[in-house]
Amino acid sequence: MADETTVKELKRKAQQLRYNVLEMIGVGVAGHWGGSSSLAEAMAVLYFHAMKLDPANPRHPDRDRLLLSKGHAALIQYAALCEVGYVPREELKRVKELNGLLQGHPDLSIPGIEAVTGSLGQGLSIGVGMALAFRLDRKANHVYVIMGDGEQSEGQLWEAAMAAANFKVDNLTAFLDWNKIQATGRTEDIFNIPDLDQKWRAFGWEVIVTDGHDIGKIIGAIDQAKTVKGKPTLVILDTVKGKGVSFAENVATYHNGIFDAAKFDAAKQELAAQLENI
Repeated sequence: MADETTVKELKRKAQQLRYNVLEMIGVGVAGHWGGSSSLAEAMAVLYFHAMKLDPANPRHPDRDRLLLSKGHAALIQYAALCEVGYVPREELKRVKELNGLLQGHPDLSIPGIEAVTGSLGQGLSIGVGMALAFRLDRKANHVYVIMGDGEQSEGQLWEAAMAAANFKVDNLTAFLDWNKIQATGRTEDIFNIPDLDQKWRAFGWEVIVTDGHDIGKIIGAIDQAKTVKGKPTLVILDTVKGKGVSFAENVATYHNGIFDAAKFDAAKQELAAQLENI
């Protein structure tokens, strides 16, 4: 369990990540606000509390690995990489520009990115391979993979899930961002997959369901996952799409939406007020 000071610091960090994402999207350009903002607390906990990493060396061999399988939410990872110190802050203003470092999906040219993702369903396969390699090399590195709930309709994902359980890959923790909305509407209306927790348990995984916006509970879930031996763990994060900007919450339009000048300013003010109140 984390102390109150740590939790407060991580809450502030999560809010800063949201602010960074909004700055990256800007005015009049489509950007993945919805599925990035729903992951702010999880990213804050992983990068600034749970994972082993070296701010001076993004390629340190003893680092843990984080794969964002839902690669369209790359902005939230870029926001974290900036706060860690891997990405210069000025690059946040050049996202998706030809001369910029940060593109629409994660790329290996970016310090701190471990795999190219964006074609949904593939991140877990990569993570299983990495975790097995660490085990063969007798290394203590841990692998984290973040998936979307819309992504659960991808077949390769379930092949990877079976493989991870079969090979008892307990140095792997996966997260499912259960924000319940994908690009064009509610996930249950587009490709309904009920009882996700039971399905993953049936595939041989330890499953923890928690509030994806509660820093303390996320820390507790990760700590619990580290105690599980002989099988991988999935943490289902119960989240809100577009979290932090009231007019964008639970609105599919903001999966990859555009802020006009008035809405951009309103969103900035709302996020700044929330940060000040932490």
